[in-house]
Amino acid sequence: PTENSTAPAGDTATGSGVEDGVLTVGMECAYAPYNWTQMDDSNGAVPIKNVPGAYANGYDVMIAQKICDENGWELEVVSTAWDSLTPSLQSGTIDVAIAGQSMTADRMAEVDMAGPYYYAQIVCLTTKDSPYATATGINDLAGGKCTAQTGTIWYDTCLPQIPDAQILTASETAPAMIMQLQTGTVDFVCTDLPTATAAAAKDHSLVVLNFSGTDGDFQFATEEERAENVNIGMSVVKGNSELLDAMNAVLAEMTEEDFNTMMDQAIAVQPEV
Repeated sequence: PTENSTAPAGDTATGSGVEDGVLTVGMECAYAPYNWTQMDDSNGAVPIKNVPGAYANGYDVMIAQKICDENGWELEVVSTAWDSLTPSLQSGTIDVAIAGQSMTADRMAEVDMAGPYYYAQIVCLTTKDSPYATATGINDLAGGKCTAQTGTIWYDTCLPQIPDAQILTASETAPAMIMQLQTGTVDFVCTDLPTATAAAAKDHSLVVLNFSGTDGDFQFATEEERAENVNIGMSVVKGNSELLDAMNAVLAEMTEEDFNTMMDQAIAVQPEV
């Protein structure tokens, strides 16, 4: 549109994206307990716009619903592949990605992020009968076969810290990652605490290894670097300060305890699959 060609770089001529009163949110709908797909509207699930007959629920849906309620918006969910979240923002297909994304410097170079809307500890997940089940630090995981989800800090930064780790190809999705563990393809996976807790709640043969706060934990150069890898945020297109501010205003009223309570609710109502 030539009439907007003089707009400063990064200025979104389209505004916030919610002028129509609808907040269009992208998420995988396959990343429990942040988001998942179910076949009815129980527990406050929302129809998935591009998957007829399917509904989205989970922590991301719950928090998106709260943001919409406080702003008088309608919530619309679009199922979006992990690697397509940022392109979908940039093309205007979605207004915001609320999808369990870490607030990393690399990501925030491409998008603006509201939040944090969750603080996620980094953990490993293994099986109860694994020799690694008694690990008390990452050195105890030495030599193990492992993987994590593609495009995550867990795969890129955490797994390489494990001595002599045999790192397999990254999994496309969180369920695919868990499946690698359940089928014995890998000895353990690296993910965040909610994802691991939700998986272990559904499959009692899994055990969570949480080294947080110990010398055996994954290391980051600075506390700032650790924070950006643990803090979970919501992505909007660069320059969309109107939507960013509206979401941050809702999050500012919530405490870490509020986030944890809502995450517990999400884990409690996730469907058995």
